[in-house]
Amino acid sequence: MRDPYDVLGVKRDAGEGEIKKAFRKLAKTYHPDASGDDPKAKERFAEINTAYEIVGDKDKRRKFDAGEIDAEGKPKFAGFEGFAGGGGPRAQSGNFGGRSAEDILNDVFGEAFSGFARGGAAGGAGPGAGGGWSSARRARSPFAGADFEDVGPGPAPGGAKGSDVVTTAKVRLEDIVGSGKVRVTLPSGKTLDVKIPPGFEPGQPMRLKGQGNPGAPAGDAIVVLVHEPHPLFRPDGPNLRLDLPVGLDEAVLGAKVRVPTLEGPVEVTIPPGSSGGKSLRVRARGLPTKAGGRGDLIVNLRIVLPDGPDGGLEQLMKRWREMKPFDPRGPEFD
Repeated sequence: MRDPYDVLGVKRDAGEGEIKKAFRKLAKTYHPDASGDDPKAKERFAEINTAYEIVGDKDKRRKFDAGEIDAEGKPKFAGFEGFAGGGGPRAQSGNFGGRSAEDILNDVFGEAFSGFARGGAAGGAGPGAGGGWSSARRARSPFAGADFEDVGPGPAPGGAKGSDVVTTAKVRLEDIVGSGKVRVTLPSGKTLDVKIPPGFEPGQPMRLKGQGNPGAPAGDAIVVLVHEPHPLFRPDGPNLRLDLPVGLDEAVLGAKVRVPTLEGPVEVTIPPGSSGGKSLRVRARGLPTKAGGRGDLIVNLRIVLPDGPDGGLEQLMKRWREMKPFDPRGPEFD
């Protein structure tokens, strides 16, 4: 595993915001939904998540910077003392035949997909032994092009830890503000109702301990949360955006109109003389935030004219144009 700072392309003294921004940019680029069947992109996506698990967590970042853990989050290996094997020379400082003990331990206890835990049923990252994300294993186990994909070979041999599995869960906006849970279907066919972390970001993985492939212990399930598209609302961080069609008379004269929200309609006042594109804010009708509050609903006005010709409206507009010439674009458009 490369240095997590190098993987994310940030300096060692980078702030939390800079690290988070770099992770989000890379995750969007290499996520299976964006990269398709490119095996190198899948490998890069797993590497990015592992790196962020280290430097995106204050405690793990401190331990990594202090040399207490390695780039995969494992405690640094101090070597075996007095170990002798089968008539061969005694191993010194954890080195076996030119390979470091850390490399050998990685072969046995290699992590399968180090997601970062965020609330709900998610737990801390754990090693995915018996089927780690070696390049060959990743090439055989792509997880793009389906709702889920098994990233391990099935039951782990010899009592090793079961490999992890990856699944994508589409989260309905109504469920985020309603039940607060999303139903996840695992590759085994098992379904779970999982708590949605407040303020989650699309592409954020959650780790469900013990829900992966069989083993001793069982592997984990990595659930990648994404928003299910909604016919009306567009998520914008914790806020929701809605395009509201209004008539010309409502825009000119003002009106009170019913506006849908995820929890039922509310009445909104359109001020007289409102232009198309004007935004109105409905407080606390957005999505839950990490701090426990709610975002807002941003209503964008879209003026709509009636279908077909309207002689009366045309005559009115001609008179209005003659009596009050008006350039809506201004000199910067000349």
